[in-house]
Amino acid sequence: MSKIANLPWLSRNLEVTNSTDPNLVGISGMVMDETRRTILVNTGSKEVTLAKDTIRFTIDDEEIDGSLVGQRPEERIGKAYRRS
Repeated sequence: MSKIANLPWLSRNLEVTNSTDPNLVGISGMVMDETRRTILVNTGSKEVTLAKDTIRFTIDDEEIDGSLVGQRPEERIGKAYRRS
């Protein structure tokens, strides 16, 4: 897992690269909020709520598997992850 998983994601650019829902692939925008299970992204024209466990995404060109970061932001920041 990349170092970005341990940093705050608010105001960073996110792009969905893979998903169990093909309609979500390609969604990109600025992270507006994050909860334990979701990420709120402003795409410019609308706000989209994404379920973490159904997506694989990039933030600042670092790929993250959403199913591995299912914690609250305050729990995720500073957590040690195994490198794959």
